[in-house]
Amino acid sequence: MEQKDTQIEQAKPENSNEDNMASLLEQEGIDIDFPQAGETRQGMVASISSNQILVSVGAKSEGIITGREFDAIPQEELEKLSVGQEIWVYVLTPEDSHGNLMLSLMRALEEKSWFTAEGLLKSKDSYKSEIRGYNKGGLIVPVEGLNGFVPASQISLSRRAGITGDTPDKRWSPMVGDEIDVCVIEVDRERRRLILSERAASTETRETIKDRILSELSEGDIRTGKVTSLADFGAFVNINGADGLVHLSEISWDRIQHPTEVLKVGQEIKVKIINIDREKKRIGLSIRQLMDDPWVNRISQYEVGQLLEGTITRLTKFGAFARIEEDLEGLIHISEISERRIEHPKEVLKEGETITLRVIKIEPENHRIGLSIRRVDSMAFAEMDWKTLEDILLDEVLLDDVETTEVQPKATKTSKPTKKVVETPAVEQEVVETPEAVQVVEETPEAKSEVEETTEVVLEVEKTPEAKQEVLETPEEEVEVEKTPEPKLDEKSDPES
Repeated sequence: MEQKDTQIEQAKPENSNEDNMASLLEQEGIDIDFPQAGETRQGMVASISSNQILVSVGAKSEGIITGREFDAIPQEELEKLSVGQEIWVYVLTPEDSHGNLMLSLMRALEEKSWFTAEGLLKSKDSYKSEIRGYNKGGLIVPVEGLNGFVPASQISLSRRAGITGDTPDKRWSPMVGDEIDVCVIEVDRERRRLILSERAASTETRETIKDRILSELSEGDIRTGKVTSLADFGAFVNINGADGLVHLSEISWDRIQHPTEVLKVGQEIKVKIINIDREKKRIGLSIRQLMDDPWVNRISQYEVGQLLEGTITRLTKFGAFARIEEDLEGLIHISEISERRIEHPKEVLKEGETITLRVIKIEPENHRIGLSIRRVDSMAFAEMDWKTLEDILLDEVLLDDVETTEVQPKATKTSKPTKKVVETPAVEQEVVETPEAVQVVEETPEAKSEVEETTEVVLEVEKTPEAKQEVLETPEEEVEVEKTPEPKLDEKSDPES
């Protein structure tokens, strides 16, 4: 008996109460699967009320979805539930303080989504979804309820080619709502990280995209593109996924040494398609052809046959270049330098020399001006030269008339006060210039003496302007002197007196 009791006591601590219960249930043929925390399992909806859901998961009692877990269920998901429906639930705790089995529907859906994402990662299958949002680095795409992230580098080439704008809003907002095919390339449950790729799901390659773009383009089209790289010979611009070249000479009308003087990588610009080589898959672009040509405006003031002055800037075997204005040069071909044959322009010209030239050719499309020295005195342009000379003389005459007209009003304004001063001696001059009166004074000594004796009186008259004015303004007395010639005749006829 003592040995049997000892064996029973030694056997008791080896098995817990649960093990004993489980072994007893096994002996009775009853198999109960107790849920574990963190486990996801399938259950059946037993009842739905306004604040909780009862779910049978095969345990000793039904599990409960209530509180925050119930409130977290979207209304559209809640409306889909019905009694008897099988759903997935997540075990929060097997038994709370009240002995209830606490469950979560949304956590179960999330876990199911992670399982789906892991399956897509292994199979590398594509998943069709819709772009829900974006951040500064890329797009937000949902996958079975999980928010996946598509980095900008994983966006397809065709979609990237259409990206414009220098801010996330301008780049990504037009894409929200678009359908997208993605592949799962990274799953990290602990960090809740799900990375997707559109490029991995796309069958397009750079070559196929370029072929498609080439078929859509035509010469003369104006497109918006992005500068992708800069080289010494030009700039590469991406147009909807196909790269085209803007040669250095097609960037600006001004002379530049390198594209960096005008452009920068990432800059959005408008370009004109000037050449397409479909066999070699090359696209020629131009920026300057979308701008007004300043050369055409500058050259509009010149015409063939016109004479002008130029300064020799360079001498070459085929001719000489002459600057006719700042940054504008023309070519004097060697055959237009002299009437006699020369081997090199240096025989006649030297750099820095200023000479008279005649314009003989203007080519706007090639930006060329042809000049001549030997045709400066050519009779073929004599009529034009005469017309030019007449225009110059006419301009000078008109200029003189304008200057005279401008000065005349000034003299008129000051003439009035000056006239008052000059009018007084004018009247005096009339008195002095009467020959009869002068004659009387000369031939009548008595009268002369009377005049001399009355000097004081004359002085008094000169000192009193009012009296003087009265004398000058009474022409009747002067008329009387002029009309009485008889005393004059008596004096002349009587020499003795």
